[in-house]
Amino acid sequence: MNRTRAAVIASLATISLFALTACTGAGAAQDGAVRLQMVESLTNPARTALLRELLDEFEAENPGVTVDLVSPPTDQADQKLQQMLQSGRGIDVLEVRDSTVGAFSNNGWLYDLSDDVTGWAGWDDLTDNAQAVTAEDGARYFVPYGFYGLSLFYRTDLVEEAGFDGPPASWEELLEQASAIQDPSQNTYGYAFRGGQNGFSNVVAAVEAYTIDDLDVEDAYRLEDGSTIFSAPEAQDAVDTYFSLFEQASPPSAVSWGYPEMVEGFTNGSTAFLLQDPEVIATVSESTTITEDQWSTAPLLTGPTGKAAQPLATAGWGVAEASEHKEEAVKLVEFLSGEEPATRFAQGNSLVPIIDGAGEDPFYSEGPWSSYVTMTEDPDTYVNVVQPRGVSWWTEWEQKADQDVQAVLLGDMTTSELLEAWDTFWTEKYAAEQ
Repeated sequence: MNRTRAAVIASLATISLFALTACTGAGAAQDGAVRLQMVESLTNPARTALLRELLDEFEAENPGVTVDLVSPPTDQADQKLQQMLQSGRGIDVLEVRDSTVGAFSNNGWLYDLSDDVTGWAGWDDLTDNAQAVTAEDGARYFVPYGFYGLSLFYRTDLVEEAGFDGPPASWEELLEQASAIQDPSQNTYGYAFRGGQNGFSNVVAAVEAYTIDDLDVEDAYRLEDGSTIFSAPEAQDAVDTYFSLFEQASPPSAVSWGYPEMVEGFTNGSTAFLLQDPEVIATVSESTTITEDQWSTAPLLTGPTGKAAQPLATAGWGVAEASEHKEEAVKLVEFLSGEEPATRFAQGNSLVPIIDGAGEDPFYSEGPWSSYVTMTEDPDTYVNVVQPRGVSWWTEWEQKADQDVQAVLLGDMTTSELLEAWDTFWTEKYAAEQ
């Protein structure tokens, strides 16, 4: 089935389910049964299939409870989630990300799980990081299912054919290698540029690498002196290098590429480099258009001082405040966060695990995962930082930042104007907090 047809079918199915929900309401029951509706936001076919397997097991263990899974296309998911949450109907359990928890909780849409999960038998099986990230302003609105961290996916064959001994270690080396590999006449391009949704995130990754020596690691949009990273002189070099990847080493269509198109461009052999989270390991591994010996991963790209900022992002499962079946919804979250289901979900989606001791499994120390082990073992080079994803204006920032990236790509804004706009945005937001 081609991607367009699959997307149409998925969209029609989603619309039908939304219509059904509007008519009946989530949790509509017959003969005393409970029907939960769960909505995910980072969808792909393999991930959804695995999640459905886990939900089937939950249903088997909990007779009388049925879970309907809604899987909107990724680029529409946050908007659909917000619409459903605003309506107060249609969601019992939902995917909550560090980038959405602030806005969702500030609007009163998320149930505080504190009293439930801290007394849950599986709580002590979670890693310290997993327990820590659940806390948000004195409440706990989700339990993480894993952690994301950027690394560089690269085509080993194309790098070797271009005459390089190995993958690039820095942003400058990436531009050099990607430009050398670029050959549009052969439908070969250097870099899977992210010009569409969430395109700003990779721009920020470059800026953080270039400003790492002065970065506030507890708020990686700030320097230690309190100013924003976008005001630093090094930020100009970072964005100029990054946008040169589009001009010199990317397919023109990448102007609108989001997550699915980036990954497809890498797996179908048309692009040599891809900057993405570890969940893509599973997707690339399952691809039939690229062989195991044609690709691998490398650590996150460094800046001029030889260091990189590694923002560990996270997401998990939460419960809607409007749910009429909170007891069953909480039970589902706890089931998915239990040792066996959580480990299967993390491995199936190539996520840093939430279960204590799971990282010692050979699954995480061999093959494409080895780059993450390298970064973990060298925290002085690959510095863990915290981005301010939980602020209430994060969604506003995402939308503005993506629009500005598009403006640069289309020639309607310069890179210096972008940095000035971003510095002004964050300076004003931080000042308003005082």
